[in-house]
Amino acid sequence: MGNRLSKLATKTGDDGTTGIGGNQRLDKDSARIEAIGTIDELNSAIGMVLSQPIDQAITEVLADIQHRLFDLGGELAMPGYQLVEDKHLNQLDIWLEQFNQQLPPLKEFVLPKGSLATASCHMARTICRRAERRVVTLAKSDEINQLGKIYLNRLSDLLFVFCRLLARMDSQKEEMWQSKRMENHD
Repeated sequence: MGNRLSKLATKTGDDGTTGIGGNQRLDKDSARIEAIGTIDELNSAIGMVLSQPIDQAITEVLADIQHRLFDLGGELAMPGYQLVEDKHLNQLDIWLEQFNQQLPPLKEFVLPKGSLATASCHMARTICRRAERRVVTLAKSDEINQLGKIYLNRLSDLLFVFCRLLARMDSQKEEMWQSKRMENHD
């Protein structure tokens, strides 16, 4: 395979468009480019989680997920191309089951905060939900591999499980949402 990025400053995007597979040019704010960009943002947010000292098992899973997110972005950049497969969804399900078994059941919503690793994981989780919304929007107007949409939905669940695990590993108490908190201050 040749060099993919031999020249970075092409200036071809100066008009507000960007290229995707098939020599197509799209507006940078099109639904497809919004979805690709948000998946890229999610991948970077996962990189922030990985920049923290975290459990090796979680590190390995997140590293694999980063590759899958590049696959998903590639799919969206090359309409008709499929890289995310059932086996990737099955792997997410296995990880969800494996890691969730280590946690007690939840009775309330968890506030998104904690150590830098935990808070970074919460940020990745919310970006994942936004990426999922962007892909859902794209799917309303363009044909896409539906597995990508499902992958993002399950990934956000796994990221939530990781948030909870990271909090526990950092000996933090998860702070639960108190819906009537302000009423108690009167």
